[in-house]
Amino acid sequence: MSLTSLQLIGLVAVGVFLYYTVCRKYQWQLLLVLSYIYYLASGAKNIIFIITTTVVTYLAAVFIEKSEQKNKKKILIAALFVDFGILAVLKYTNFAIDIINNISGGNISFVNLLLPLGISFYTFQSTGYILDVYWKRTPAEKNIFKLALFVSYFPQIMQGPISRFNSLSDELFKKHTAKFEEIEKALVLILYGLFKKMIIADNAAMYVNTIFNKYEQFDGLVIVGVLAYSLQLYGDFSGGIDVVRGISELFGVRLVENFKQPYFAKSITDFWHRWHITLGTWMKDYVFYPVTLSKWMGRFQKFAKRKFGKKLGRSLPICIANIIVFIVVGIWHGAACKYIVYGLYNGIIIGFSGIMADRYRAAKKKLNINDKSKGFVLFQIIRTFILVNISWLFDMSADVKQAFIMFKNMFTKFDWTPLFDGSIFADNPGYISYMDIQFIAIAIGIIVVFIISVLKEKKVDVAQKVISLPWQVRGLIYLAVIFMLPMIGMPPDSVGGFIYAQF
Repeated sequence: MSLTSLQLIGLVAVGVFLYYTVCRKYQWQLLLVLSYIYYLASGAKNIIFIITTTVVTYLAAVFIEKSEQKNKKKILIAALFVDFGILAVLKYTNFAIDIINNISGGNISFVNLLLPLGISFYTFQSTGYILDVYWKRTPAEKNIFKLALFVSYFPQIMQGPISRFNSLSDELFKKHTAKFEEIEKALVLILYGLFKKMIIADNAAMYVNTIFNKYEQFDGLVIVGVLAYSLQLYGDFSGGIDVVRGISELFGVRLVENFKQPYFAKSITDFWHRWHITLGTWMKDYVFYPVTLSKWMGRFQKFAKRKFGKKLGRSLPICIANIIVFIVVGIWHGAACKYIVYGLYNGIIIGFSGIMADRYRAAKKKLNINDKSKGFVLFQIIRTFILVNISWLFDMSADVKQAFIMFKNMFTKFDWTPLFDGSIFADNPGYISYMDIQFIAIAIGIIVVFIISVLKEKKVDVAQKVISLPWQVRGLIYLAVIFMLPMIGMPPDSVGGFIYAQF
C-alpha cells in the first residue's frame, strides 16, 4: 500500500473520521488496528516477523527492568541477537553467499527470502528502545499492545523517521481532539511532500534510470545523471517523510523532523545532521558513544597518545569511531559492497576533517578568511554539495566498479548532446514529446523547494504562513498544486514507488 495509493487515502480518511468520532475513547487502540491493517496489506506472511520483533522487544525490556544487574546484560544480548538476527538473515543472507562464492570460487545458490516492509526502520526503533530501558533512560512499557503500536505505527513504518519510545509514546497515547487549523496544516505538509515526490523525484527519475542503466552509451552525461539522482533522492525521501508526518499529524501525532535543508549543509558532518536526522542520532547514541566509551577504545586512546601525541591521540579514536558508524550506515542502506564503500567514503571524510580541524582553523586565520562571510559560506555549501553528489555514485551504481568508471567519466567525457537532441530517450519516443514539459516541471520544483528551504532556514513556519492567507488565496494555491501533480508530475512509466521503502 504505497503512500500515494488510493487504498491508503481511503484507510486514512476512514481512520481519521473514526478517530475523532466513534473511537474518541479508544484512539491509540484504533491506531494499532489501522497499523496492522496497513501492514497486512503489504503481505500477510510479513506479519510474523514484526510480531516476533514486538514480542521479543517487549519481554526483553520487562525482564531487563525486573532482573538483577548480572542478568540484565545477558537478556540484552539475547534480545539484540534475535532482533538483529531476523534483520540480518532476511536482508543480508544472499550478500553473505555472494561474498563466500567470490572468495571460494563456489556456486552456492541464493535463497529466496521475504523482505518485510520497513524491517530496518522498526528493528532499529525496537533495539533502541531495549537499549534505552537497559541504560535506564526510559521505563519498560508494561502493556504489550502499546509497545506493538510503537513498533508498527503505520505512517512511519515505510519511510521512518526512527523514533524514540519516550518521545513518540507521549504523542501516541494521549487524547487528541480535532482542530481544523492543525488538520489543514497537516494536509499542506502532505501536499508539499507529494509535490516534491511527483514533480521533482519522478521527473528526475527518467533521466537517472536512462543514464545509469546505459552509462556506457551516455557516459558523457554522468554529471547530469548524478545531479538528477540528487534531485530524485531528495524529492523522494524528504517528500515521503513530509507525507508521513502529515498523515501522522492528521491523527494529532507529531513525528520528529527528519530533514533540515540538507543541501544547505556546510560540511559532510553538517549534512548528516540535516539528512535522515533520526538515523544519524540513532547511530550517535547506540553506536558512536558505545564505541568511543568502550574499554578497547580507551586502551587504544592511551596507546595513540603515547605514540602520536595528545592532540592526535584524542582525535584518532573519534575518527575510527566515525568510520565504524558510517560502515554501519552503509550496511543499513543495503546488502552490497557499494554501500560499504559509500559508508567508508562518508566516514573517512568526517574522520579526516576531525583530525585536521585545528589545522583548518590555523590556515583560515593565517589567510585572514572570515568563515562567517557569505562568500565563504557559499563556498562551503558548494564544496559539500559536490562531495555529497560523488557519494551518490556508489548509491545509484550497480556496483563499485561501475561507480569508479562513472566517476572517471565525470572528469574525462563531456557530451551533453543527447540531452538536447532527444536521443537520450530514442528507445522510448513517448518521452521525447514530454521533454519540454519535463524540464519545466523540474525547474518549477527546484524554484519552489529552494524558496521554501531558504524561508525554513530562516526559521519561517511556511505551512503556518500558508494557512494564514485568506481562504480564497489558499484555495487557489491548493487547486493549482492538485491539478499540477497529475499534469506534469506523472510522466509515462514514471517511478511511482518510494526508494526508502526497500529499507
